[in-house]
Amino acid sequence: MPAPNLIPPEKVPAPHSDFTVGVLALQGSFWEHEVMLRRLGVAVREVRLPSDLDGLAGLIIPGGESTTIGKLAVEFGLLEPLRAFGREHAIWGTCAGAIFLSKDARRNQPLLELMDITVERNAFGRQVASFEVDIPVPALKVVAPDDDRPFRAVFIRAPLIERVTPPAEVLATLEDGRIVAAQQGHLLATAFHPELTDDTRFHRYFLHLAGWAP
Repeated sequence: MPAPNLIPPEKVPAPHSDFTVGVLALQGSFWEHEVMLRRLGVAVREVRLPSDLDGLAGLIIPGGESTTIGKLAVEFGLLEPLRAFGREHAIWGTCAGAIFLSKDARRNQPLLELMDITVERNAFGRQVASFEVDIPVPALKVVAPDDDRPFRAVFIRAPLIERVTPPAEVLATLEDGRIVAAQQGHLLATAFHPELTDDTRFHRYFLHLAGWAP
């Protein structure tokens, strides 16, 4: 799978001092999201405790193992603070993060229950069945009006968004109609991993939801 485009520290844009985005750093691919955000000149904070949420403009919940993320969130007293944060601020869940955001994952595990979506874990098979595919995401035109490219989506032991119930909306599907991205106001869920590409459009779209004005 592709790795993020790493850039030398001296060429990372200076962060906006008044705009900080958190990345839940309990487990999973949080570092890759941090790289993408710093490429865009955004200040980043790793979130492991409730106090780490203070002053954040938004939060990314990375891919990993959703049951582990949920159990650690309970252990560190983060579940209710994350729910409260998500009612007021932008949260984006990728892969396992999308499961954690959902109201229903078809099994008994800790969930934030913030998005009106039902998610099936590991719907595309084991890691050996990982794949990449180009998908159209019209919403990305908000941050890239002159960019007509489809988004190269990387799926790794990916979940499937089985059902989207209003006020949640479908944001992207595969050619066969299966849902792989959804949005509910300032909440965003993707079954794939934009942080494992060189394309920053999804991160810019999330920052737009969080109120970023570069």
